[in-house]
Amino acid sequence: MTDNVITLGHGSGGLLTHELVRDLFVRAFSNPLLDPLDDGAILPSPGGPLALTTDAFVVSPLEFLGGDIGSLAINGTVNDLAVSGARPQHIALAAILEEGLDRALLERVVLSAAEAARGAGVLVVTGDTKVVERGKGDGVYLTTTGVGAMRPGFPRSDRGPGPGDVVLVSGPVGDHGAVILAARSGVELQTTLASDCGPVTDLVEALFEADAVPLFLRDPTRGGLATLLCDLAEAGGCEVAVSEADLPLRTETSAICDIVGVDPLHLACEGCVVAVVEADRANQALDAWRVLESGAGAQAIGELRSAGRGRVVLHTRYGGARTLLRPTAELLPRIC
Repeated sequence: MTDNVITLGHGSGGLLTHELVRDLFVRAFSNPLLDPLDDGAILPSPGGPLALTTDAFVVSPLEFLGGDIGSLAINGTVNDLAVSGARPQHIALAAILEEGLDRALLERVVLSAAEAARGAGVLVVTGDTKVVERGKGDGVYLTTTGVGAMRPGFPRSDRGPGPGDVVLVSGPVGDHGAVILAARSGVELQTTLASDCGPVTDLVEALFEADAVPLFLRDPTRGGLATLLCDLAEAGGCEVAVSEADLPLRTETSAICDIVGVDPLHLACEGCVVAVVEADRANQALDAWRVLESGAGAQAIGELRSAGRGRVVLHTRYGGARTLLRPTAELLPRIC
């Protein structure tokens, strides 16, 4: 790896991605709407602010346990809007197809995307289709743009995340990444483990209905929970202290990671939410999540502290502690 070429690590969502975005794209396009680098930009509008997000999907394999590139594209876009504080409304979908692609596979992907859109309550309203020569693509790549109306009062204007606030996660982490990892590594799953690919709109709605308006809200996709917590530590200007014993992690996911040698906290989720709330709102937020099927495994996993600015500390089950870092290389290319 050199500074003169792009590597797979630049697409990992970890340290190299962070540096590439900061040093190239933000420097080139810097403006007040882009600079926060949230999952979506908040745009002024006469009818009220709108959230705008865009994404590209190159997952391999195209179909996996719990979803496919079609459902992933819709849900991934919906989720970026939802954690931006918006109610998702409309999506544009573009497909880049490779010559020789099986028509039946393409039909399954498109119908899956349509079903995901109906389930999330959004409309696919425009799009584009291109075909490239055989060997110049990998079956199907999808790109999306999503628009949604922002909720009143979010992001909060009174304050951001700070010391004493509690970090919540809506359910088990790393499931999507573990399923893709198993498929790529030839690990035959003897369990019901599947990708958590799905919309998080009900989880976000539940927080607002429970009067637990979050101070920070994000879904841990590329780079996993570790990268998200590093972002939180930087945004909050404080230490994020996390308890390993409180992390919701399925035994199957942990086992796959042990076999392959990957930290599950670096694996992507595609139907999970991390929220920071005030300590006196944590229990009502968890209660609101736990009545939902998608939030049944919700946990408080840590808190923000004034010491160790910008640092994430994982307190282990055995009484030790280690600094949690962004992944510095591509652990699993093309996970979404």
